[in-house]
Amino acid sequence: MNVLIIEDELVAQQALVRALTSNFDDIRICAVLDSVDKSVNYLETTESYPDVIFMDVELSDGKCFDIFERVQIACPVIIVTAYNNYAIKAFEVNSIDYLLKPVSATDLSRALERCRTRKAKSNANMDIDALRSAISSESRRYKQRYLLRYNDKIVMIETANIAYFYSEEGCTYLMSTSGEKYLMDISLDTISRELNPANFFRISRSCIVADKAVGNVAKRLGNRIKLTLKPASDIDSFVSRSKTADFMAWLESGEQQGM
Repeated sequence: MNVLIIEDELVAQQALVRALTSNFDDIRICAVLDSVDKSVNYLETTESYPDVIFMDVELSDGKCFDIFERVQIACPVIIVTAYNNYAIKAFEVNSIDYLLKPVSATDLSRALERCRTRKAKSNANMDIDALRSAISSESRRYKQRYLLRYNDKIVMIETANIAYFYSEEGCTYLMSTSGEKYLMDISLDTISRELNPANFFRISRSCIVADKAVGNVAKRLGNRIKLTLKPASDIDSFVSRSKTADFMAWLESGEQQGM
């Protein structure tokens, strides 16, 4: 069975490839792509069309339903997502399978068996408008967890246990509430789109903080604001001048859309 993976997070890519190839002898990964443009180009030109596509919702250059608008998809699609909400039911109703991250071997086996026992469906047989509506609803949901590589392991960090994210010397890091630091494969720009703005605020180009991580708030020269973060850190924790008013409103209400 030829499998195409469309996923923009490196750790999630590697985890899915490893789960598929180590648990199923008949699986062949024909490609791993991270964007709408690359996916459309591949599906338009490939001579080895996939039997099934594993597809994340948020990609590096758009949402996955953009692919359906630009190219005909003539095989089953399995949506892979970190979100568990009513939109998932819409995928099932429209004969589109789904898996929740982190993906287990049991989930993969169930989904692949459904693909094996039915004929590939054309794009015309899929209710793309319903898919678009479902994904649009899902896109308003926020990230619940991150899968990260830590030494030789893959660890799962719930967003409730994240204190802040920051970039330093071209790298992105996650700091947990327990003080553990993890290197990430995605940018702060991507992360900022995934988080609930009621709980996280991007104070500058290099730092996103959770409300629970804000300790003291101190004024400095030039009407600048400096935060004392929890856990303590020596990173730049100044709030950008242009974000000061929004940050204070967010800190007070928790409802400011500050990302």
